[in-house]
Amino acid sequence: MPALNVEFSERELEDLREIAKERGTSMKALVREAAAADIARHRALQEGAEAFRRFFAAHADEFAAAFPDDEQPTTKGEAA
Repeated sequence: MPALNVEFSERELEDLREIAKERGTSMKALVREAAAADIARHRALQEGAEAFRRFFAAHADEFAAAFPDDEQPTTKGEAA
């Protein structure tokens, strides 16, 4: 399995040791779980943003009608 060396300040290491001890786990497992959780959160945010973009695109005319003051003015020759 690939590995990654990560540098921490003394304070961060102290905090990690304390948290790992409180949770009854190793520092390695604690850091791996934190990274995995952040990766999952990032993916979920990306998927949510993409779902919103699709929804917005599918309902763009409705949004434009509901919020006409928020519409960008079009320039001459630009499609509305």
